[in-house]
Amino acid sequence: MNPIRIPIPAVDFNPPVYPCHRAAKPFLLDGRLDKPFWEDAPFTSAFLDIEGEHMPSPRFPTRAKMLWDDENLYIGAQLDGNEIWGYVDKRDDIIFQDNDFEIFIDPDSDTQQYYEFEMNVLNTLWDLFLPAAYRDNGSGLSGYDIHGLRTAVFVDGTVNQPSAANRSWSVEVVIPFAALTECLPQKRSPKEGEYYRINFSRVQWKTDVKDDRYQKRTDPSTGQFLPEDNWVWAPTGVINIHYPELWAFVFFTGMEKESSSWAILEDEYRKWELRKLYYAQQIFLDLNGQYSRNLEELTDILEKYAPSNANRRVKPLPYRIETTSHTFEISCPSSDGNKEVLIYSNGKTEVR
Repeated sequence: MNPIRIPIPAVDFNPPVYPCHRAAKPFLLDGRLDKPFWEDAPFTSAFLDIEGEHMPSPRFPTRAKMLWDDENLYIGAQLDGNEIWGYVDKRDDIIFQDNDFEIFIDPDSDTQQYYEFEMNVLNTLWDLFLPAAYRDNGSGLSGYDIHGLRTAVFVDGTVNQPSAANRSWSVEVVIPFAALTECLPQKRSPKEGEYYRINFSRVQWKTDVKDDRYQKRTDPSTGQFLPEDNWVWAPTGVINIHYPELWAFVFFTGMEKESSSWAILEDEYRKWELRKLYYAQQIFLDLNGQYSRNLEELTDILEKYAPSNANRRVKPLPYRIETTSHTFEISCPSSDGNKEVLIYSNGKTEVR
């Protein structure tokens, strides 16, 4: 059997929703979250294994906070645990060779033209722009820099000293909206009530301590490093963070402290129904060398290849499937009936 390039996630569409309040107090960048600036920001839910709730809970707790103003998105993260180490010290190097904290931002929820940011405990940074997800033949542009980016790290302990009283490290990241909106039609900061799709990830390697130094644990039979743990805010149901359709919804709100109930738009749920057919189309291509024009063929693929804990059915909507020899487009009516919701073979979604 041909290998499946794009596996169907082992989770259904149930991303976190977060009210990102307006910042109301002065900000001092020092990496600490225990200060007045962050008092009005709720923590996210605790991070989970990237594959979902059915996997073991992370060894160390991780949570994040967000605030915003007209110019910037403010992100703070608390990474508990006594294994505090880092060695990568060159900008735009592969930061996840160390334990790290990562940010992913898709400003318009189309799963393309999104941003990735990584940092380690040494405050070494890696920022990328992704025109498309890797699964859709995209590649990360490491030459992209987030202009105006500001970051800081606070360590409750001592870096690279296993014998120290290590408890946690925390980070603050300030990202100007001007660095995130160049690909948006109106090229502007968000307004109250609008949302971005965002996810956070923490990479944590299994280690041993030898000669008072952290060393990544290896497989005795192969000598290779054991796989890193991937703990995320919004699980993607597969060991691949680059499934933007499953990232959280971050709604930009006012200064109120109470968490309002922000509803995911119905058209986002319709995008998910189309996304399931996209997964099925990619598997159909892997198996048959072409895309399908038949909804029943695609639903059969979902029934056969979707993980048991995923939703294998699609809602009964009037889908339209168009294919060529090398591409496809699937659409359904928008929730108000005045537009179409579409997905393309390159993974992009839109409402038009």
